[in-house]
Amino acid sequence: MAYLLRRALFYLLAAAAAVVLNFLLPRLMPGDPATAMFASFKDHLSPSDIDAMREAYGLSGGSLWSQFTEYLGHLFQGDLGTSLSQFPAPVTSVVGDGLGWSVLLGTTVVVLGFAVGAGLGALSAWRQGSRFDSVVPPLTMLVGAFPYFFLALVAVYLLSVKWPLLPLGQAYGFDVDPGWNVWFAGSVVQHLILPVGTVVLVSIGGWLLTMRNTMIGVLDEDYLTMAHAKGLARRRVLGAYAARNAILPTVTTLGMAIGAVFSGQLLTEVVFSYPGVGHQLYEAVTTHDYPLMQALFLIITLSLLLVNLLVDAVYVLLDPRVRSGAAA
Repeated sequence: MAYLLRRALFYLLAAAAAVVLNFLLPRLMPGDPATAMFASFKDHLSPSDIDAMREAYGLSGGSLWSQFTEYLGHLFQGDLGTSLSQFPAPVTSVVGDGLGWSVLLGTTVVVLGFAVGAGLGALSAWRQGSRFDSVVPPLTMLVGAFPYFFLALVAVYLLSVKWPLLPLGQAYGFDVDPGWNVWFAGSVVQHLILPVGTVVLVSIGGWLLTMRNTMIGVLDEDYLTMAHAKGLARRRVLGAYAARNAILPTVTTLGMAIGAVFSGQLLTEVVFSYPGVGHQLYEAVTTHDYPLMQALFLIITLSLLLVNLLVDAVYVLLDPRVRSGAAA
């Protein structure tokens, strides 16, 4: 418990630093967001509008400390400002619309990639030296070596343009009404196949190689020899003893992958026009939507810190050595 408390304190300090940096960065940039926006729309705005825009950004008047306290007050109230690219929609509403789609896409990718990759890696190590071990790992690494955007564009051309088997983009078809019904769910699943499939194909080699290398080291342990001597079934030895202990290092990678869910699969969402937070971040950068950029950066950072804390907690539960070392 003391170990987790120390880790939680560390992540709390990191979160505080992230909040401070998120406040300071726009103010340390040359000029300010209001001036940049005014330069982009100088034909449509008058100079008197700059003060109003600075007020909206919280950049006008007062010391830096007073601006920071005002910023914290809005932050604790859940007020992240107003999106400029989707004015007058509040940033929280814009991010909320995209976050659900990113969680759906990213969670599906992580679950499938981890399950298939770790399973193939365990099987490859268990059959070390076999034809399966000689063919599957190199093949998955070869596919993973391709640039993701290249593989995604090839998949779009072949499966959506040349042979229109799957939808081209978006999260669901324009011919269905969003809601809790079979037609909408079917459309969402159809639109997930291409982006999920391409990301899983690229990432599966990493999961496989990590699990395979770790499990090869586990196979020489004495407790596996004892399990075989007891006459336990090979399937039980593989799953309950070898794979369970070999999966620990993969938990860290899994935590990082889950954290990336909240940042959105940027290239995936851009290529497939998927309306997640990754696509929103791309649009925020291209349209100079500073409030939306700030909110997305902060949410991504805090989400990664939270997931890392959860990974530490899982490590304590799975590995007795961590508990004993923390107690010592």
